Amino acid sequence: MLKQIKVIILLIMISLFGNKLSADYEKLAYDFQFKDLDGSPLNLSEYKDKVIVVVNVASQCGFTKQYEDMQNVWEKYQSKGIVILGIPSNDFGKQEPGSNKDIKNFCEAKFGISFPMTEKVSVKGKNAHPLYKWAKENYGSSAVPKWNFHKIIIGKDGRIEDTFASITNPSSKRFIKAIEKALDKI
Repeated sequence: MLKQIKVIILLIMISLFGNKLSADYEKLAYDFQFKDLDGSPLNLSEYKDKVIVVVNVASQCGFTKQYEDMQNVWEKYQSKGIVILGIPSNDFGKQEPGSNKDIKNFCEAKFGISFPMTEKVSVKGKNAHPLYKWAKENYGSSAVPKWNFHKIIIGKDGRIEDTFASITNPSSKRFIKAIEKALDKI
């Protein structure tokens, strides 16, 4: 009976804390590319040796106000090696129905966004962009967005450092601590 209880406790612990996979990382984040909102290539290899914060965004979401804090983090940490990458997606609640041009106009006019933004892509399921499939394969289910404004921090080595759910604001102490930790790594 005691052995069964130990096994159950171990399984619970693994399910709670074991969602980070031990990955071989056959590819790094730098191996992926997108198109930006204007249709030009956006290669993540341009951000080698930087910390990349990947955020799936949507213009009509309750978390859309996080754009302001994303821009503030970008402005504060850009010179230290942070790249914020906004990735519009219509996967959750159809909250990003506009065209790439509509998205660009909204972000620039409403929030003064100057960090890089990709074209609208899918971030979950079989049609997910290859970066998101790679994230799930190498980091586990916590890398899969459950809603808009999910955050993935990719370290200077091109591997995932941490992930944050939509409810975590980019200005939160916990999030700032995580990006500063990633910046401090050699």
